[in-house]
Amino acid sequence: MASVATVILAAGKGTRMKSDLPKVLHPLNDKPMVHYVIDAAQAIGSEKVVLIIGHKKELVEEATADLSVEYAVQSPQLGTGHAVLQSAPNLENFEGNVLVLSGDVPLLQAETLKNLVDYHRESGAIATLLTTEMTDPTGYGRVIRNPEGDVTQIVEEKDASDEIRAIKEINVGIYVFRAKELFATLPEVKNDNRQGEYYLPDVLKIYVQRGEKLAARLTRDVEETHGINTVDQLKNAEAILNQRLQNPVSG
Repeated sequence: MASVATVILAAGKGTRMKSDLPKVLHPLNDKPMVHYVIDAAQAIGSEKVVLIIGHKKELVEEATADLSVEYAVQSPQLGTGHAVLQSAPNLENFEGNVLVLSGDVPLLQAETLKNLVDYHRESGAIATLLTTEMTDPTGYGRVIRNPEGDVTQIVEEKDASDEIRAIKEINVGIYVFRAKELFATLPEVKNDNRQGEYYLPDVLKIYVQRGEKLAARLTRDVEETHGINTVDQLKNAEAILNQRLQNPVSG
C-alpha cells in the first residue's frame, strides 16, 4: 500500500485576522490552529509532515518545534502551487501519495482524511479532491463530474454558466496527489492570472487536459471544511470544537 506524506500550507499572514501573528498560530481553545491540522495528518499515519512556512516563520517553527514536522520556506509567497513546490526537496525520494492541507482549516477530522486517502488509493486516480455540498455555494469552484463520477472540471464562480452555478458540490482545497506526478507537473503551472501567482488547482486542469483520471470524495460535514479568515470564524470554530468534545461521535 502506498504510503502518505502531508504538506500543510502555513505561510500566510492572515490580514483579515487584524493581527500581526501568523494566521495559523491564532489559538483555538488555547492551542494554535495549525496544531489541529498536524494532529490530523499524524493520526492517519503520515510518513512525513512538511509545514510550508513564510510570514514570521520563526514563530511558526517555535510553536511547532516539538511536533515531529519538517519545514520548507516559501519566500516570496507566490500562490498555493508555488507553496507546494517548495516541499519538493523534503519529498525528493518519496514514492507514495501527498496529502495537501491548509493550516487554517483546523476542523478537518482524521477520519475524513483517512477516507479521502483510502478512496484515492482505491480509485486509481492520479489525484483526488475533497468536496462538500453547500446550500448556497456562491463564490466557490463547482465540481463537474462525468457519468462515472470522475471529475472532468472545476469551474470557478466567475467562469460558471447558470447551469453550472446550480451545482451544489464544491472544491474545498484539500487534495491527494501521486507524489512523483505532482512534482513533475508543478513546474508546468503558469502564473498568467491577475495576481501573478501559481495555483495548485491548475495541476488538476493539466491532468484533465492529458486525459488523466481525477476522483473526488464528498464529505457531508460542511463545517469541517471551513477555512478560518476572521476572528468571528475563529470563535465559531471554537464553539464547534467544544460541541465535539461534549458530543463525541463514534464511527
